[in-house]
Amino acid sequence: MDYLKEIDQIFDELVEFRRDLHMHPELGYEEFRTQGKIFDALKDTGLEVSKDYGNTGVLATLYGQAGPGETILIRADIDALPIQEENDLAYCSQEPGKMHACGHDIHTSIVLGLAKILAKHKDQIKGNIKFVFQPAEEIAPTGGAQMMIDDGVMENPKVDRAYALHVWNNPLGTVAIRDGAMMAQSDRLSITIKGKSSHAAQPQRGNDAIVAAAMVINALQTVISRNTDPLESAVLTLGTINGGKKYNVICDQVQIEGTVRLLSDEVIKNTKPLIERVATNVAAGFGCQAIVNYTDGYAMTKNDHELFLMGKDRLEEEFGPENVLVPKNPNTGGEDFSAYGKHVPILFMWLGMESEMNKGKTTIHNKNLLINEDIIKNGIRAFIALLKDTNL
Repeated sequence: MDYLKEIDQIFDELVEFRRDLHMHPELGYEEFRTQGKIFDALKDTGLEVSKDYGNTGVLATLYGQAGPGETILIRADIDALPIQEENDLAYCSQEPGKMHACGHDIHTSIVLGLAKILAKHKDQIKGNIKFVFQPAEEIAPTGGAQMMIDDGVMENPKVDRAYALHVWNNPLGTVAIRDGAMMAQSDRLSITIKGKSSHAAQPQRGNDAIVAAAMVINALQTVISRNTDPLESAVLTLGTINGGKKYNVICDQVQIEGTVRLLSDEVIKNTKPLIERVATNVAAGFGCQAIVNYTDGYAMTKNDHELFLMGKDRLEEEFGPENVLVPKNPNTGGEDFSAYGKHVPILFMWLGMESEMNKGKTTIHNKNLLINEDIIKNGIRAFIALLKDTNL
């Protein structure tokens, strides 16, 4: 199989497909047009294609004909973000307030191209390959991965391992993987501070929820700075605070929301009770009540050790050792690919996208994200490298 030649043959088609998705981004669980475009692009490939997963997801299954082997799941996320694009491109988003600002249009095009190429070579493939086009990766803390799993994407045939990638601001032509944690556990935090209102001129008659909230916010920083091993990594960010109705009334309720990012099992175990204890006791000291709602979000995305070793070797063969990066540290972003990792070994990669044409515009979740589309070729090559020896 001359896959490099075959990638070149369909590259323009994949770029056109990607640009169409980019012009018509859809948010999580709303990806009906995207679902239809993926389904139509795959329905004549000879793969078993279904829209019965994740409400707006697509599953395309390749049954290899070269003998028995493992069943590999390869995931692409398909949803966009509620961001107004500010690039000056012929294919900019035409949907106000929506943008593929995380590169999911690229991920989808990569896996689509991979599926199209491999579908022509079923007689050379052992085992099975499931191409999963998953909705709602951005809808933390729920996410579309669990919905796909609940709908049976891991079964019939049963999945043995799973691969995925994400565009990243490494140099174009590089691939980065780590042994163990790649992405953090991403939890959601909501705290309601309840006090008692009174006239602002008579604060002694009330219990000021704003003052209590301010003290709770300050105290919560010690959960990281004074209660977490300084050699471990954790992030607690409070992103919203809302309270008060009038300038001369003691506030009786404040709502605080934030996120917690964690990278070790020990820190995960300790952080939730610490937050609850600090918030509750500090608020009580001001005559107020703190109601803490801590929601477990996406789990850590942790690469399997054996898959890391295998993946590193095969990626180095494909791209050269100098282009396979092993970052010292994981990233504190969250990723719902971790849901598949609760069932099978997984391997998650960061695919470099920065070149001269987009230098300084490779920050994801940004209104000016600009992606060099040559990355589509590299993504297909990376997945094919991982499939060698097991399925190819």
